[in-house]
Amino acid sequence: MENMENLFSYTSVQFDIVRNVLTLGVGAQLAGLVYFLTTAKESSPRYRLSSTLSAVVMVSAALILTNQQFNWSEAFTWDGNRWNPSTATFSNGYRYVNWSIDVPMLLTQLLVVLGVAGKSFRRTFIGFVVGGLLMIYTGYVGQFYETTSISTMHIWGAISTVFMIYICYLVGNTIFRAARTMPGNTGHMARAIFWLLIISWTLYPIAYAMPWLSPTPNGMVARQVLYTLADITSKVIYGVMLSQLATKLSALEGYQPALDATTSAAYETIQPLRNGGTAQPTKQVGY
Repeated sequence: MENMENLFSYTSVQFDIVRNVLTLGVGAQLAGLVYFLTTAKESSPRYRLSSTLSAVVMVSAALILTNQQFNWSEAFTWDGNRWNPSTATFSNGYRYVNWSIDVPMLLTQLLVVLGVAGKSFRRTFIGFVVGGLLMIYTGYVGQFYETTSISTMHIWGAISTVFMIYICYLVGNTIFRAARTMPGNTGHMARAIFWLLIISWTLYPIAYAMPWLSPTPNGMVARQVLYTLADITSKVIYGVMLSQLATKLSALEGYQPALDATTSAAYETIQPLRNGGTAQPTKQVGY
């Protein structure tokens, strides 16, 4: 796959922005991996699969972004003034491989944390997987035409966007239906996850359309920045929010490790008394 990135030369600043933002992406995924591995036991067993899937997503995304780093560096050579295309080719196709692994798992996490079960789980899961893969692969086909036929790329991109809207509808329907009966403020937390997903997923079609919106070196740099920021928000931040929701639900259900995790964060910090050199007892906020 020859993406439009290969048609331009880049200044050192442009080249380094892409390389650095890919490094940021790798670092964010690895930080997320550590977070999910160390906090998994704060959620009760019924929700813990979500953290496991998040950890798998982090490994998958980190590997692909690391490959993108090497791919970017190999695709251009420095002539003392600019980075020019080399004999190697930079490809965004690797991202689609990653998304085909990660998207079904990210959406399955949502079903696990929201407690969707039985026929409803199977029906929604099938919709998520089929719709998600069709969204990814139709977009993948369109990328083959971005250097030869922008109109053909748009057609495939539009088809992909239809599937994305369908997935967003399924996610919204699932979340808002479950939020009506969720305890405490967990319904509000679930709705916040929906809006995060909508915002982060919207970055992908914008990045996809960059060969039409801005067929310039700056446009290609912007595309890599948008793709990577979307990966960070839709995988790491999304996963952290789901993990916190799972912990909150576990605490409300009386799961002790979750109670310990949530109440420890609610202690008030009191400065030591000047005359005694000891601190006043902290105040614990319960449920």
